[in-house]
Amino acid sequence: MKNNLITITDKKSVTAEAYRTLRTNIQFSSLDKELKVITVTSSRPEEGKSTVSSNLAITFADNGNSVLLIDCDLRRPTIHKVFRLPNSMGMVNAVMNPDLLPEILHKDVVPGLDIITSGAIPPNPSELLGSKKNLKLMEELKTRYDVIILDAPPLLAVTDAQVLTTLSDGTIIVSYHGVTKKEEITRAKELLEKVNGNIIGVVLNGIPEDDSSYYYYSYDEKKRTRKVK
Repeated sequence: MKNNLITITDKKSVTAEAYRTLRTNIQFSSLDKELKVITVTSSRPEEGKSTVSSNLAITFADNGNSVLLIDCDLRRPTIHKVFRLPNSMGMVNAVMNPDLLPEILHKDVVPGLDIITSGAIPPNPSELLGSKKNLKLMEELKTRYDVIILDAPPLLAVTDAQVLTTLSDGTIIVSYHGVTKKEEITRAKELLEKVNGNIIGVVLNGIPEDDSSYYYYSYDEKKRTRKVK
């Protein structure tokens, strides 16, 4: 495991507690609609979305949920590196042939957490993610897990994250302190709204730990900012 899995390596740290608070915020962000499938994306690369999605998945599993983390970044996959898993088969293979799922699933990588890596990079990621085959696969997986987290590509680079948003119950935008520009977050939000995406909130990570591990901005009716410690 890499050191950025702070929810494993240092469960009592400020950052690990921040992820648990984020999990709680997500659970209570919508009382009328179950948030079973959650897409985690960013506006641009290198903002830490895969770190956020991985640690968030772990905190859901630690809370007694059956969780599936899927690497849907079929252009620059990362999850297999984060958890040090083989990646010869993965999401791409599962879409094309769901019968291969038993071979593709990495079971209980962390207790309660299964993982599907990306597999080989396909020539047409957007088309594959938006296909009827993928929709059918997602419907099947939803019957097996309490929570499914989709690690998606950045919004401003390709349309993949927009496609995945249409398959999910809510989307989180990850941004990085001192790097992400306000207009990039605004543009990312606009792209999700074009496909009627349910934006759960924005996670700002990279905040110095003596200040806060990150901020969570919730798109609820009060539009308030929560400081997560």
